[in-house]
Amino acid sequence: MAWHERQFTRLALFAGLPSVIVAIVLLFSMPTTPSTRWTVSVLLVVSWLWCVFILRERVVRPLQTLANMVAAIREQDYSHRALRNNAGDPLGLAMFELNGLMMDLRERRLGALEATALLRRVMTEIDVTVLAFDEAGALRLVNAAGERLLERPAERLLGRRADELGLAETLSGTTPRVVDLAFGARRGRWEVRRGAFRQGGLPHQFVVLADVSRSLREEERLAWQRIIRVLGHEINNSLTPIRSLAERLLELLDRSPSEGELRDDLLRGLGVIANRSASLSRFLGSYAQLATLPPPRRTALSVRTWVERVVRLESRLAVEVKEGPDVIIDADGDQLDQMLINLVSNAVDGALPLNGGVCVRWNTDDAMLRVVVEDDGPGLPASTNLFVPFFTTKPGGTGIGLVLSREIAESHGGRLTVENREGARGCVAEFELAMRWDG
Repeated sequence: MAWHERQFTRLALFAGLPSVIVAIVLLFSMPTTPSTRWTVSVLLVVSWLWCVFILRERVVRPLQTLANMVAAIREQDYSHRALRNNAGDPLGLAMFELNGLMMDLRERRLGALEATALLRRVMTEIDVTVLAFDEAGALRLVNAAGERLLERPAERLLGRRADELGLAETLSGTTPRVVDLAFGARRGRWEVRRGAFRQGGLPHQFVVLADVSRSLREEERLAWQRIIRVLGHEINNSLTPIRSLAERLLELLDRSPSEGELRDDLLRGLGVIANRSASLSRFLGSYAQLATLPPPRRTALSVRTWVERVVRLESRLAVEVKEGPDVIIDADGDQLDQMLINLVSNAVDGALPLNGGVCVRWNTDDAMLRVVVEDDGPGLPASTNLFVPFFTTKPGGTGIGLVLSREIAESHGGRLTVENREGARGCVAEFELAMRWDG
């Protein structure tokens, strides 16, 4: 621009110089006084230089403005505006169009920034894990849900390979699909969705992981509830008249004076029918709890008071309580009592035959309460049916305790897991729940 400016100034000076020289020559050839000649000559030269300056400003300055605006566009600074934007002349038309381009680019940039801010906000708030991997399988992006799932901050995750993070399975296979994955102590079924995009000209893959374990269990629970309602209705409809008829026949036999083996056999058979009918009714009644569990009625509940109250109910074994922080939670005390009673009772059932012990403890971490029940029993069998209604590993068990306990935990927004202890005999049941501190 400086070279062009100098060249234009020289050309403007040279263009007016002949006229100025001719005017001065003619002036000095006229019969005037010397003072008049020099005064007019100075005025001519000043006017000539002034015209050159004005011409230079009218041509060079707009070009400098255009250059500055183009440079601002290159630097993505869209705040500049040209003052001369009259569309009546070619240079003004160029300024007018450039101002319009600046405004359009500014609006697009604001829209992109707002969209990016919204995307970041959504990725932060959603409870779905979003990950991005480069062509080499290294992690390049992870949202807050992914940090919680992998139990490490983004700074320690970025750059790690998928196989190191236990995510290699998510980068291959069909999509969408449901797979079984384990992340530390968190195990479950996950829906995997995968797609491709390019960043910086290089191919990348993004992976979305959604925990569908609870949704699948909810569908499973609804299916079991429907089955239980149908079975309960149909069986009770048959048991009621059978039990009533057996009791009526027993009354008639008691009034009859007849003696002999036939009467004894009838009394014994009808007694069995009546007792088994009553037992089956009670059995169905216990399973009806799965179909009629009400929503929790939340109140302030002290964890220490809750644990100590339940432990005192167990009379077969002295249950050890390891003190934890004084925590208040919002929960239905009656339902949590039932859940913890089931867990402690199962632990005592496992520990008694081996003269083992049972321990209940609790702690808090990242606004989460964890209540743990450990026993020194034989441990759990290698079975995936612990939370399936009607399934039990105990003789005479109903197969409802753990199922009902998990329903209570999840109705509170919590999670219940039961597994064998690592490096020790026995099993451990862990209940997790979001909590609030007292005060």
